[in-house]
Amino acid sequence: MGGLFFLALIATSGRFLVVSEPRKSDVIVVLGGETDQRPARGLELLNQGYAPRLILDVPAETKIYQWSQLDLAQKYVQGLPQAASITICPVHGLSTRAEAQDVSRCLQEAGVKSILLVTSDYHTRRAFSIFSRVLPGYDFSVAAAFDEREFGGQWWRHREWAKTNLEEWTKLIWWELVERWR
Repeated sequence: MGGLFFLALIATSGRFLVVSEPRKSDVIVVLGGETDQRPARGLELLNQGYAPRLILDVPAETKIYQWSQLDLAQKYVQGLPQAASITICPVHGLSTRAEAQDVSRCLQEAGVKSILLVTSDYHTRRAFSIFSRVLPGYDFSVAAAFDEREFGGQWWRHREWAKTNLEEWTKLIWWELVERWR
């Protein structure tokens, strides 16, 4: 009986990581780290009227060959029809917790109360928990950006999904047991 329960827990571990319950908000914040599915999902939600503004988190020190990621993001945003509704938030930290602190600085003058976070599907539960803890004055919801190349709920079907599941569970456990209480 215990073995079956354990197998059921393991089998559903991938689905547990994913939370996608977007609500209308004052602003959409697209977390940094992935530059394809996350921004596309953020723009989709912006176009659907989930918020009037979008903040795109971009690693401040990262370079792609000779170009900074901030410069590339600026060019990307300038080419969008929604450019007037989008701002870029430079992110200096390397963790989701540090990113939340950077976002806090970008929100200081925005006058927002509710934030819709957009991140990779497997990262939604931990990102929601971290942002809620680090920035308690805001009402958060979260939307998942799905990418079948990286992750799926049935994580055992693909090697990449299994690696992502294990890594995210390691980070979630570390957050819940250690980082959250610092």
